[in-house]
Amino acid sequence: MTIKRSLLLAAVGVLTAAVAVPLSVPAASATAQPADVQLAAATTEQALRSTLGEDFGGAWLDPAGGKLIVNITDAAKAADVARAGAEPRVVRHSAAELDGMVDKLNAVASTAPKSVTTWGVDVRDNSVTMTVLPGNADKARALADAAGVGEVRIEESAEVPQLYADIQGGEAYNIGGQSRCSVGFSVQGGFVTAGHCQALTGGGALTKNGQPLGSWGGSRFPGSDYAWVRTTSSWTPVGSVTGVGPVSGSQEAATGASITKSGSTTGVTRGTIGRKNQTVNYPQGSVSGLTATNARCQPGDSGGSFISSGQAQGVVSGGSTSTCYFQPVGPILRAYGLTLVTG
Repeated sequence: MTIKRSLLLAAVGVLTAAVAVPLSVPAASATAQPADVQLAAATTEQALRSTLGEDFGGAWLDPAGGKLIVNITDAAKAADVARAGAEPRVVRHSAAELDGMVDKLNAVASTAPKSVTTWGVDVRDNSVTMTVLPGNADKARALADAAGVGEVRIEESAEVPQLYADIQGGEAYNIGGQSRCSVGFSVQGGFVTAGHCQALTGGGALTKNGQPLGSWGGSRFPGSDYAWVRTTSSWTPVGSVTGVGPVSGSQEAATGASITKSGSTTGVTRGTIGRKNQTVNYPQGSVSGLTATNARCQPGDSGGSFISSGQAQGVVSGGSTSTCYFQPVGPILRAYGLTLVTG
């Protein structure tokens, strides 16, 4: 039997959006860049990240012109960026500094009030941005002060991110005979998915179409939101995403790149990659290191596949009306020493 690259899901309530300020993701571009442009940008970004070292301040794709914009903290490095075919922009903070601020906030995540819903890096703004429910900016500031983070940008939004844990949909598998999820990305010996599908259901026997599927190989939630299932020899993991096509690798795409989500409730939806290294303070626990997108997701999509130009990006964690967050696939593979199955 074959396990196709499917979509996971999860049980969640999605609240109505009432946005007072810009959210984490840019509006979907009507001029999505060709796959070769996005892959070239990803390669250039990784090369410059290494070349620029501590002067690298992050990068993103300009949705209008398809140009890779690279932040630098030393104007003398502008020529290096230009020679690589990217556009330099001098900023105050390096990527390492911004990530360090996020780490400090993550260290006090257990004390974060529920009115503080997300925090993370905004590469375009060269800042760490915190999102709060309307009228609660003082609570975000208090959390930042407690973390020792002096500079944050605070946005207000009435949206409350939730876990997509409806547990039903797509190419489903059953958990304990009561909950259902779907396959994320195939790996040698099984597949990866969202960790809350195991954590919030208590685990249990895994079946597909009434047949034994396998067992949990490992999971983590909260903190991160990933898991993997070790399948029996009756199943053959396939390197493709339902409704999208084959998976050719797992190179991380740049902010601003187009991305496709395959989920059991909303099927195939498209958008762009927004802010990375985001911490979402779900009611069930905070999750760090997520990436925001504006691809449409709804309850039942959790664990679904996020893919860009054939490159696996991550699995659906949760979200709100206008924002869908995914757990990047790289940390999942590294955590368990897994190898992605490609088409």
